[in-house]
Amino acid sequence: MPFSYVIVVIIVAFLAYVRLAPSDPSRWHVDLNVTENEILLGGAKRLVSGEITQFHQIALSDPQTRVLAGSVEEGKVTYVSRTKVIGFPDYTTVQTAPEGLMVFGRLRFGRSDFGVNAKRVDGWIAALSAA
Repeated sequence: MPFSYVIVVIIVAFLAYVRLAPSDPSRWHVDLNVTENEILLGGAKRLVSGEITQFHQIALSDPQTRVLAGSVEEGKVTYVSRTKVIGFPDYTTVQTAPEGLMVFGRLRFGRSDFGVNAKRVDGWIAALSAA
């Protein structure tokens, strides 16, 4: 088999793994401790005012997003959002806090998300503020 075929098979296998790898709720649906707004290399943390019910509706209005674990009644929900083409998963957890809501969006694969999670989280927060 020529070397180029091996490369193609490796790429296809990686893309299949990214798309089909299971998401373990015990790894991603964790209690948050957000004390200030932060932009991280692979995500973003936010502390905002608002209601989890409204945030939940906004998050689920994104067609690439579904609930991974938790519920509004629990006061903590973790969502998985996948990119349209490749299906890279990103995880966002929202949790009620005395100050309002703690939000943490982060990537699963790689080291940098190029600001994608901050953009998504900030978009949801902007919609929450406008509601």
